[in-house]
Amino acid sequence: MSDKIEKTIIIGSGPAAWSAAIYAARANLEPLVFEGANTEENRLQGTLPLGQLAQTTEVENYAGFPSGKLAGFLNSAIDDEQKYMMPPPEEEAHAVTGPELMNLMRQQARNFGTRVITDDVTATELGSNPFTVDTLENGKHRCHTLIIATGARANYLGLDSESAYKNRGVSACAVCDGALPRFRNKPLAVVGGGDSAIEEATYLSKFASKVYLVVRRDVLRASKIMQERLTNNEKIDVLWNHEVLEVIGDDQQGVSALKLIQNKENQETTVDIGGLFLAIGHTPNTRFVGDQLELNDKGYIRWTQSFRTATSVEGVFAAGDVADDYYRQAITSAGTGCMAALDAERLLAEKNLL
Repeated sequence: MSDKIEKTIIIGSGPAAWSAAIYAARANLEPLVFEGANTEENRLQGTLPLGQLAQTTEVENYAGFPSGKLAGFLNSAIDDEQKYMMPPPEEEAHAVTGPELMNLMRQQARNFGTRVITDDVTATELGSNPFTVDTLENGKHRCHTLIIATGARANYLGLDSESAYKNRGVSACAVCDGALPRFRNKPLAVVGGGDSAIEEATYLSKFASKVYLVVRRDVLRASKIMQERLTNNEKIDVLWNHEVLEVIGDDQQGVSALKLIQNKENQETTVDIGGLFLAIGHTPNTRFVGDQLELNDKGYIRWTQSFRTATSVEGVFAAGDVADDYYRQAITSAGTGCMAALDAERLLAEKNLL
């Protein structure tokens, strides 16, 4: 275990983590970030360094990055050692891509002195201050404040064909991707039967020619008001008692169809679509916390004060999707990352630990 007690440690590598790191570094908190490990396990579950946004293509809805020629800026802004993670910039891209945006955030945090370790946090000890953070390959580290910004991974069906077309027509966020040109004026499909699924389908109906809502039962889990919204939307067709067997497509155009099975009559069918959206929930990345923090009924870390990022343990703060089961957007995550850093700085000042 290192003898040094860090002022703040940040766990995570998405917009919340890097925003927290930028603010913490500029406040002279000398933040240490554990961004996750480049392991096969993390790849399979979608928790590689730089977060879920790094697995997306164009990001049209993050303020400050309009469409334009970003290649020159990206080449000058990001260190060469990190460029291997980025695809070649497209001169005529519609917007910044996920990997580009996340690498820019990471670089900005490092420019202010943030230390970054590419390793997983496997456990934490939050019973007393200083807290202890145990890592996969870099031992134990102690800190006076801890910012958890590990996000939440989208749940997928687990099909090989689904995995093959992620970011090529398969998405778990309609608000993030639904307005992209590849989905406009095409039939789309949403899998799920809860409020989130209807919200996704309703949002997509603004851009799609038709939306199929694939529901594996003959009833919805969604609230009555959401079901009414579904019924009143002529562009949404519900496929009751259907499950996805295979996502069909090709390398050139991505997703083109969906093979389904009607599970009551065991009949297979195929529908032509231009995109598949999964709305079957998210799993917050909190395993390393155990039962040391209060969680809500969905397993997300609970903020204990309104408009603050404080958790049930003084000195531990949560930012981004690990504590947000409602908005789940890059820009809101970045905002709470800023808040968490400011909350940590003020607590350290109160405790005379700066």
